Order: sequence, then C-alpha cells, then structure tokens
Amino acid sequence: MIKIVPFQACYQAQFRALNEEWIKNYFEMEESDYKALDNPQEYILDNGGYIFIALLENIPVGSCALIKMHNDNYDYELAKMAVSPKAQGKQIGFLLGQAALNQAKKLGAKKIYLESNTKLKPAIGLYRKLGFKEIIGLPSPYQRCDIQMEYVL
Repeated sequence: MIKIVPFQACYQAQFRALNEEWIKNYFEMEESDYKALDNPQEYILDNGGYIFIALLENIPVGSCALIKMHNDNYDYELAKMAVSPKAQGKQIGFLLGQAALNQAKKLGAKKIYLESNTKLKPAIGLYRKLGFKEIIGLPSPYQRCDIQMEYVL
C-alpha cells in the first residue's frame, strides 16, 4: 500500500538518497542540490515549502518538494521529485505530484513552476500528465535544466 506523508526529520537520509541516486545516474550533483538535500528543514520547510514522502509498505520510496519561490509569477517550484527504481511503475510520482499540487491549492497558490531535462522522458511525461505546460524564460540555477514548465491552478 502506498501512502503520501509530510516530511519528518526521520526521512532526511532517504530524501537525500532517493534524489542523489537519480541525479548521479543522469547528471552531476550541483550546489543547489546539496543545499536542498543536506538541509531540507532550513532550505525548504523553514522558507514556507513542503516535502512529501511516498511510503510503500512503510518504507520511503519517493519524494517531492514544493519550494516557496520569491517571484512575481510563481508561488512554488515543484522540485526534488524522486522515485526509487525498485518502486517505479506504481504511479508513485503521480501521487506525489498530486499531493504537492493539492497542497499548493490549499495555500492559495496561482502558478507552480518546475525545471527538468528532456533526457528524463518519463518525468516529462509525468509532468504533462499532471497538467504542466512547457514555458520559456526564467534563469536556472541548474546546469542540467533544458526545459521549464508551469502549472496554472
């Protein structure tokens, strides 16, 4: 059974490991990754963001963050979406994305932003399935970013 739960400090190691695994598999860890993954409480939660953890049989197998943005057009960034390769194909990414978007709606957000890379075809497909549309424009802190998308609530 899959449950989506709010981040707790006890999930810190898994949050980092899940994200580090996919990033290192396709790219290199960057400064922004280390900030968010080493200090999620300070970097994400204390700044008005949220992190969701997917539990499969009570084992953390996925994560997704909603990072508060200080931008005139966007309220939050959907980020740090990761699902363990062992748990892929179970709609976990979709459930995490829905949890984050539902939280954004509750908070009165108008637009959600995300960055990704077109090499990550399943991820791009997931974002489109969630309702994100491709945009162009914001400067990115990530070298690996080659696509930007938004979700209008």
